[in-house]
Amino acid sequence: MWPPYAFTQPQGNDTDSLVEEAVAQGHIIDSIRNSEHYETGTIKLSNGKAEIHVPPGFKFLNKEQSIDVLTKLWGNPPEVANKTLGMIFPENADPFTDSSFVFVVSYDEMGYVKDDDAAKINYNDLLKQIQDGEKEDNENRKKEGYSTMHLIGWAQAPFYDKQNKVLHWAKDIQVGDAEQSRDERTLNYEIRILGRKGVLSIDVICTMHELPQVNANIEKVLHMASFTEGNSYFDFDPKIDKVAAWTIGTLVAGKILAKVGLLAIFGKYLLAFWKFILIGLGAIGSFFRKIFRRKKAESNVDDYTQAADAAAIETPAEAAATSDTPPALPTEEGTATDNPHA
Repeated sequence: MWPPYAFTQPQGNDTDSLVEEAVAQGHIIDSIRNSEHYETGTIKLSNGKAEIHVPPGFKFLNKEQSIDVLTKLWGNPPEVANKTLGMIFPENADPFTDSSFVFVVSYDEMGYVKDDDAAKINYNDLLKQIQDGEKEDNENRKKEGYSTMHLIGWAQAPFYDKQNKVLHWAKDIQVGDAEQSRDERTLNYEIRILGRKGVLSIDVICTMHELPQVNANIEKVLHMASFTEGNSYFDFDPKIDKVAAWTIGTLVAGKILAKVGLLAIFGKYLLAFWKFILIGLGAIGSFFRKIFRRKKAESNVDDYTQAADAAAIETPAEAAATSDTPPALPTEEGTATDNPHA
């Protein structure tokens, strides 16, 4: 467990106070770093259904510490992290590292996902359907005081590896209505590994600027997770096992478990801003509060980290997307996307 801490906003505007606050925050960061315990090699996940074979150049942070990162450090509410099983960092990175990426591992026991539709999906049509549905979603977000979300396109077209039962895709997302450069936009790279009783998810947290780093390592990531004996896709027993309402197409179209990838990034980069713009600490907190306008959650986290927590409010559409009911898909059949990694 981490030592008690609180990131506070400096009081007053004098330079001495800011410097003292910076030193204090630095001690807190050092203390947290010293308490983190990373693992390598083969890691059996806490739910017992899967294991991670951590590839060279990476390290694994266990469930308890990962939940601390997502909630206490990056400012997300507990419900966002309640299915988290761990995080995987590059060996020279940690939760405080800028210009890096991290994989969040989670599991949803939704049931056995049939993959009969995989070869019939036209992902260009699916992209258009998602984009067409943005208007209503964003109108609701604006009414409730949240930033809009715009899917620019596929950063990596969806591909389903039928032999290994692995689905992955990446979305290029613009947050807010102001035009952003490609490097400023959010990357939501999602990997789904199908199992007997549910889906193991690996979601990337980073920006589009870091897409080349992710692509350079994605083959390692796609093959680092496996289900334990009796829990693989091929162990399905139709007599006793639940069949999920979700399909390959609805996993891509929906937002199931995508909240971590999209929402934790706000906490991460709010923290990154603090590291580079010390003078603007108070302004940053105010900025995020104005964008998301959320009442403070009852917790021991102070105003500064709660500003990031404000990013994690669900709209009604998002809440529905994380339910057991998958979104509707186009009825037209099309051609499946070619393997981008072939």
